[in-house]
Amino acid sequence: MDVDNQIAKLMVQLSRSQDYEIGDGTTGVVVMAGSLLEQAERQLERGIHPIRIAEGYEMASRIAVEHLERVAQKFEFGESNIEPLVQTCMTTLSSKIVNRCKRDLAEIAVKAVLAVADLERKDVNLDLIKVEGRVGGKLEDTELIYGIIIDKDMSHPQMPKRIEDAKIAILTCPFEPPKPKTKHKVDIDTVEKFQTLRQQEQKYFDEMVQKCKDVGATLVICQWGFDDEANHLLMHRNLPAVRWVGGVELELIAIATGGRIVPRFQELTPEKLGKAGLVREKSFGTTKDRMLYIEHCANSKAVTIFIRGGNKMMIEETKRSLHDALCVARNLICNNSIVYGGGSAEISCSIAVEAAADRYPGVEQYAIRAFADALDAIPMALAENSGLQPIETLSAVKSQQIKENNPYCGIDCNDVGTNDMREQNVFEALIGKQQQILLATQVVKMILKIDDVISPSEYY
Repeated sequence: MDVDNQIAKLMVQLSRSQDYEIGDGTTGVVVMAGSLLEQAERQLERGIHPIRIAEGYEMASRIAVEHLERVAQKFEFGESNIEPLVQTCMTTLSSKIVNRCKRDLAEIAVKAVLAVADLERKDVNLDLIKVEGRVGGKLEDTELIYGIIIDKDMSHPQMPKRIEDAKIAILTCPFEPPKPKTKHKVDIDTVEKFQTLRQQEQKYFDEMVQKCKDVGATLVICQWGFDDEANHLLMHRNLPAVRWVGGVELELIAIATGGRIVPRFQELTPEKLGKAGLVREKSFGTTKDRMLYIEHCANSKAVTIFIRGGNKMMIEETKRSLHDALCVARNLICNNSIVYGGGSAEISCSIAVEAAADRYPGVEQYAIRAFADALDAIPMALAENSGLQPIETLSAVKSQQIKENNPYCGIDCNDVGTNDMREQNVFEALIGKQQQILLATQVVKMILKIDDVISPSEYY
């Protein structure tokens, strides 16, 4: 994202760091920071020093984060009971373009995360989840594959399209005779010499194919290409092959199938072969686009989410939305504390910060109150985006929270008829919400301490 304004650059970096740390809440953190800056401007107009405002914000953010700890709840889930995780991912997907399929996508995201998660260590490696997209079909055709998809097909059209109990040789060496490193020139002036050269090449190819057959390989996946002669030989020897597979995909295949990447034919041994229950080639639509599915791998930790959609923009948007859902599921596996959504957590923090402001005797008291007002920006935006009257809705929910002493009342965005977010099952990870408040406060403090911005053009 290319912006010229220095403060806008800081906002972009703020959103990036929230995405890097938590993976979700990037919009919320920018709204929060913008609202804090707006409130800070009002305090500056009153004549309060920026350092005092920054200190007040720091105190208020600590109060808010501690209050979130108090209103947070633990929730239990297991491999047999994934419903709480699905509900949380649905909350994340509700604000995205893909919200009409949020249930299906949330289930896919949760199953993908649980497939790669180590629940004992509470650790999730998201690198093992590959998200692939292909234009065509509809969003509902999105599927989770317990294995890997690569955007390649068999190198010869007559090779078998389905291989069960495949033993895969993963090669990074080319299927061609070795070329001398020095400059060379081959003079062929007779047919016999040409025949000899051709036989020698064929023998070399024969040996390569035979080596693969001898170790028991039933499929060859090669990083480089091979010429038509090698391709023809492979087909005749009933050894299906795939060529031009990228380095990242090779590594994923090696992880999933438990194989080793082999750099030289001499090093090929049966132990280095990867194992997969099923390798199949699938074609899509009328264009006969083909992809290779490698499923039921020996090490089933690697999974692929395959997205379908009407156009490229839809697929890219779905990828971003799924990334958020995957990160939320990962955060909940690492730390299963949740706070309720719909702006209820922000309103509750706002009330707590407002009440705490009276305990501070200095000028910071004004900044703490301003922080409480800034927290209202998120529920206000939610109400506005849902087509409700923002100020009326917010004040009604706020008074309800205070009256009933219920920190779980939020904005009824879907017009369900209840403000209690526990009944609506709208919740999100505690660490994500805490991180939003802390990051937004840090950036605003930094901006408040800037006296002036000197642009490079002034020097010329």
